[in-house]
Amino acid sequence: MATVNKKSYSRLRSTIETAFFRNNIRNVDNLKEAYEMAKDSPGTIVTDQAVYGAETIGLEKDSKVLLFNDGSITGRYKDARVVLGEPGIDSEKYASILRDAMYQSRYSSHWAATSYIGLDEEFMLKARLLITEGNENLVYNWLLNFQYVNEEYKALYNKSTVHDEEDILIYSNPDWYHPEHPCGLAIFDPDNNCAAILGLKYFGEHKKGSLTLAWNVGRKLGYAPCHGGIKEFTLGDDEKYVMSFFGLSGSGKSTLTHHKHNNKYETKILHDDAFVISTEDGATIALEPSYFDKTQDYPEGCEDNKYLLSVQNCGARMNEDGKVVLVTEDIRNNNGRAIKSVLWKENRVNKFDRSIDSIVWITKDPALPPVLKVSDPVLAATFGATLATKRSSAERIKEGASYNDLVIEPYANPFRTYALSEDYAKFKYLFENMDVDCYVINTGSFVEKDVNKEVTIEAIERIVEGRAEFKPFGYLENMEYLDFDGFNPEFDNEDYDELLKNSIKIRIDYLKKMMVERQGIDSLPVETINALEKFLAKRKKAA
Repeated sequence: MATVNKKSYSRLRSTIETAFFRNNIRNVDNLKEAYEMAKDSPGTIVTDQAVYGAETIGLEKDSKVLLFNDGSITGRYKDARVVLGEPGIDSEKYASILRDAMYQSRYSSHWAATSYIGLDEEFMLKARLLITEGNENLVYNWLLNFQYVNEEYKALYNKSTVHDEEDILIYSNPDWYHPEHPCGLAIFDPDNNCAAILGLKYFGEHKKGSLTLAWNVGRKLGYAPCHGGIKEFTLGDDEKYVMSFFGLSGSGKSTLTHHKHNNKYETKILHDDAFVISTEDGATIALEPSYFDKTQDYPEGCEDNKYLLSVQNCGARMNEDGKVVLVTEDIRNNNGRAIKSVLWKENRVNKFDRSIDSIVWITKDPALPPVLKVSDPVLAATFGATLATKRSSAERIKEGASYNDLVIEPYANPFRTYALSEDYAKFKYLFENMDVDCYVINTGSFVEKDVNKEVTIEAIERIVEGRAEFKPFGYLENMEYLDFDGFNPEFDNEDYDELLKNSIKIRIDYLKKMMVERQGIDSLPVETINALEKFLAKRKKAA
């Protein structure tokens, strides 16, 4: 899906686009050049670990894994995001802030780089990054994470479908500071496919900032934007099953996506973080080739670390052979991260033509058993819109908040720049018209008992193989739970009944708050509240 260039009437986009033509701009033409820049950038640690398959991915054969560490902030900061067009947002104010930021950077050289987001000719965007000198590792990581321009993908892009959408433009100055925004500022103009990322050093801001704009283009073209993982199982008689997992970082979506199931099936992976679903035929397309993973999950010596390309916010040490090696555990700080090569998974593909079979909302709600099946399309889409989970160290949270707090994050996507009702309508359509099943999987704890990974994996395998036997969830219609010893709900237990009631009430209260907050931009149809209140009414009847 090629993008087009046209005259813009957006102040923000015009400000960013104009800056690409200043005389202090230098183009980064390929991945090898970006590597050399990052390697020589002050503060970079060149480890003694060779990049596996370096030539295959566009690097020189002798390339090494690079480590670069930020300061005290090692996660995304949601509250730094400002979306133009939302209620109460003064577009003129933020356009003025950006113009001043541009002027203040005129004595700094800048790097300009280009990549593709979307890996199939049906959905392919060109993205351009402009960033201040001194941040070469961010340029390198951005080109590693998305698809850098090479002959293969240039040809694919040139024959991709053309839509009336402009290139994605991103301006970044990680060293910017403003007294009104001491923690940084990310300004998004989703209608015009551009953003400014100011005072934010963490690479995740640049990755998710780019995806934010790509997802928004996707939704304008009828796709459902997805922050999750997705895989295809091949069963006996070449029968296939496509399952997707939606969850925040740390919820288990990547673990479930990459799990090998003791090789009992042939599996293919689309991606573990970002894709889109076509509402026309249910096909799915990956947006990025590489993987951005927590290093804590892969301790030193783990075979998976063979596929590291670059690493952020981790420790290093000299081993007994005198080699500089990574300390991947979260010792130096929380949320150590790495970009892993597309070569990590031999079973990787960029598109599933087969329509998606099921959507899994990953929750950490202690009132819900390990697995629920939701048959009603309204209730299924509502549980996604009120996904109850917990945040991880991948995000910087407000002072006074706790990572143990149960929070609502609709569809596990904190990067939405459009009305929530659009996602609700698309997912409801998938459940109602395309025979997509809905499951709610709890990877946290049920009441006070931890739900371990083995329980979750067993549940997934039962579902995929068609041998999952569900029981009615009390007297509730259109909801069933999967029977597991030690994890079955006790509906006649007053404490559990109160826990379940509060869980549903949290969702109802959230939906009611959305009707008035920010002038109701994220309000959902009243059928969502009615479905949950019916849930409570049925629970009372059962009592």
